[in-house]
Amino acid sequence: MKDSLKKFIHQHRDEFDDKQPSDKAWSKIENSLSQQKTSFLSNVQVWRVAAMLFFTLSVFLYFSGNYQTSRSDKAKLQVEFNDLERFYNSQIADKVELISNIREFNDEESFAQDLEKLDAMYQVLREQMKTNPSEKIKDALILNMLVRIDLLNQQIKSLEDLEKKSDKVEI
Repeated sequence: MKDSLKKFIHQHRDEFDDKQPSDKAWSKIENSLSQQKTSFLSNVQVWRVAAMLFFTLSVFLYFSGNYQTSRSDKAKLQVEFNDLERFYNSQIADKVELISNIREFNDEESFAQDLEKLDAMYQVLREQMKTNPSEKIKDALILNMLVRIDLLNQQIKSLEDLEKKSDKVEI
């Protein structure tokens, strides 16, 4: 039976190949592919670019440290920054703890790399703030913390979405 079917298909091959899919079918396939491209991964790529730009800005500020301010201004900047640093670091720690409690995601490696890059930039800026405090360095440090918080918020949202999908699948 298999041989006769195989022989029939081989003999009538041209008749099977005469149909082409419609343009409507191709447009549906194209739409489904474009929807898949706007996933969390594209957001990670955007954050990687932002992190690299931020790193470049940090290095520029570090090496062009010709900002002259008075000692009282430096002390005032340091005190202001210390208060802000405590506030933002507590928020960052809370979000990291929340993520570690949920941690069931596949993109852990790239997320951790992005967070490590931001942390490395933060440490460079922090040392610059200790040696030569300025308003620009303080702003760069605050921006770094805000970017980390935003990245953590995106990760939490992604984890919650994954959790909702898994809950729907289990039902």
